[in-house]
Amino acid sequence: MIREGKQQGWLSLPVETLPVWAAFNAVTFDGVNIGPLPGKEDRGSTVIAKRSLKGGEEPPLMTIPRDLILSLARIHEHAKSDSDFHAVLDGLDEFGRTARGATLAFLLMQAFTACPHIQNKKGVSSPFTEYVKYLPMEMLPTFWSPAECELLTGTTLAPALTAKLNSLNREFERLRDATSRLPWCAEQWWDEVDGILEFDDWLQVDAFYRSRALEYPGVGDCMVPCIDMANHSSGNSTAAIYEVDEEGNAVLILRDGKTVEQDGEITITYGDNKGACEMLFSYGFIEDEMKSARELFLDLSIPGDDPLGRAKSAVANCAPGFKIVDAGDGVIWDGAYIWLICVNEEDGLSFQIQQTVEGNRELIATWQDEPVHGFEGFRSILEQDPLWDVYHLRAVSILQERVASQLQDLYGSDDRVDAAHYGDGTEIRERAWDLVKRLRHLESELLEKAYSFYEDKKLQLMQSETVMRFLSGGDAEQDEDFS
Repeated sequence: MIREGKQQGWLSLPVETLPVWAAFNAVTFDGVNIGPLPGKEDRGSTVIAKRSLKGGEEPPLMTIPRDLILSLARIHEHAKSDSDFHAVLDGLDEFGRTARGATLAFLLMQAFTACPHIQNKKGVSSPFTEYVKYLPMEMLPTFWSPAECELLTGTTLAPALTAKLNSLNREFERLRDATSRLPWCAEQWWDEVDGILEFDDWLQVDAFYRSRALEYPGVGDCMVPCIDMANHSSGNSTAAIYEVDEEGNAVLILRDGKTVEQDGEITITYGDNKGACEMLFSYGFIEDEMKSARELFLDLSIPGDDPLGRAKSAVANCAPGFKIVDAGDGVIWDGAYIWLICVNEEDGLSFQIQQTVEGNRELIATWQDEPVHGFEGFRSILEQDPLWDVYHLRAVSILQERVASQLQDLYGSDDRVDAAHYGDGTEIRERAWDLVKRLRHLESELLEKAYSFYEDKKLQLMQSETVMRFLSGGDAEQDEDFS
């Protein structure tokens, strides 16, 4: 893309020249600068205090004009004056009307417009034409080598990464199909010999958006130049907050009572409650201070011998899995899909075909002859049932079995990971190896904690009068195995 040759990577501008771009685009800095921390140049650029700063007594550290907030509305406004980009956006149809689709297409088009060796330029330049050159090449797991990805076996990041790469491939092919009908795209982007666009370019704009998009009040997901250079720190370590002022400009403000000495780092939070897997997936790092994986997501599947399996899959309107969250002295979990798995026809679940007012036919679920309108709230319905403790015990048993399976996969691949080497002559870099080892350790600890929690919960539920009566045949003839 912005390259002198296909294999030479995107061109970049030195961050030392960013103040020139900022001044030209009416971005103001007050008491801060952007660059590497003194003595920690290997960490890349961040926001640095030029003098001692005290929260509650400082004006905004940065002010970015509202026209530079890269939101969905701003992108569509740009498309009105850029017919080439407008044609690309139109070709993407529904995807181009989402914040993600529009932003990725916009960044890609700006990078193409900035390409130094394109003779027949397309697209209208904007402040982002130059700003994309300041964005660092994000080395998220989507850029990892096959050997590095192999180290993730047994972690919750492994399936998430596979699914993401498949999704990115589909998006890239959608972009190709949508724009190949435009003559200039067919020639300059997709020509087999001279075409400039590659899958890595789509990976890069995805990385820009995924690692730098912020959720602004009243704006939604967007990218904000300069503020997106700030690094992450959670909890009390977060130095500054970002918001929108009365005029709609984006501002960076030091938190009340927070003091940052000269040459100190001005951090923001990317999300205090995000787990280790999500931090590595979206931002390419795990906080040094993180002592727990915090949360993880495990997939679930309906057993193949479930007589209602196909019907359940057809009506399920919830994620096929559950989330485990570290709660300090225990764990909490959330996931509606489990309740769909642990009840069946003999309990009161049934399905029927119903004709809609439009004349279409649809499959609906009923519980105890009452329609079930979505399974997100199915737990609250089951809690009112006299056999709730039985359903609860089934769910806990299924969840514990799934946790045990994940632990087996994780521990079963430990030897392979321990035998891997990084450095010269290998596809594994030291940083990737360190991150994987950390993720594996944090997730194994949380999984072990969840397994013990479910074991205690099972023992507790087994003492329930409802469960004991059910197992003895007092309520139904069931052959349950909760071991």
